Amino acid sequence: MNAIKTLFDIHYPIIQAGMVWCSGWRLASAVSNAGGLGLIGAGSMTPDVLREHIKKCKLATSKPFGVNVPLLYHDIDQIFEILVNEEVRIVFTSAGDPSKWTNYLKANGITVVHVIANKKFALKAEQSGVDAVVAEGFEAGGHNGREETTTLCLVPEICEAVSIPVIAAGGIGSGKAMLAAFALGADAVQVGSLFAASIESSAHDNFKNAILKATEGETKLSMKSLIPVRLMKNEFFHRVEKAESEGASRSDLMQLLGKGRAKQGMFEGDLTEGELEIGQIASSIQEIKSARDILDKMWQEFNSEKERISKLSF
Repeated sequence: MNAIKTLFDIHYPIIQAGMVWCSGWRLASAVSNAGGLGLIGAGSMTPDVLREHIKKCKLATSKPFGVNVPLLYHDIDQIFEILVNEEVRIVFTSAGDPSKWTNYLKANGITVVHVIANKKFALKAEQSGVDAVVAEGFEAGGHNGREETTTLCLVPEICEAVSIPVIAAGGIGSGKAMLAAFALGADAVQVGSLFAASIESSAHDNFKNAILKATEGETKLSMKSLIPVRLMKNEFFHRVEKAESEGASRSDLMQLLGKGRAKQGMFEGDLTEGELEIGQIASSIQEIKSARDILDKMWQEFNSEKERISKLSF
């Protein structure tokens, strides 16, 4: 039996990433209803907004769903209090030290998964008592590891290093990629970019259409001296790139980043001045599909490719 399917009680070992400004209750519930694990992305929500999304998600699905929480969140105490009070059963944490909150969450009956990008933090997460880790490679959109380790290299290293289930992330945009992740030792995959461009995504249509038009090489890891993040290239990105090449300090970059850039780009649709977080697979996304269609196609392709490989002779 697949460890992740058992852990979350889901049909497909496919998790929708908790993406800021893209993954509200509509997307999370749609993914869960279709057999995957949907995640509400708390990183862009105030405590009151998060509570509302959790309540609406419960009304929209009877299936398991979770919440992704960046641990650098400024209202983290309130956020976790809400998760406990609203009886959320699955929490994915990221961008911080899992040892600070894992025991508290697990004591309240919550299954905890932590997102990592290197072996050091995978081991730390396991020692903290998390139930699984997401090994997120360099290809992924949004915030990323400074080491720039690709999924192909990261996943087998993490699988060998820890004894808990491993979820592969970064560049997973097809059933073929999913099968490759399983060959590397993963127990499931986490998918972001495909769902960011889905019908149920809360991203602005301008951003979704920009994803469809993306070409190879149109994303790049940026702001490594501040908080590494993979962005689609636009005027804002090029200003950041220029500032970094000229030796901008952290404070200079923070001033350039300002406030609300991600909301401006992904949620409000400003393709010039906004921050557009998306993974390398953006160039392979050709159509805005429903969450159900995305899951069904991935699973069908996964099984078809698995059958094809089983017939190969070497």
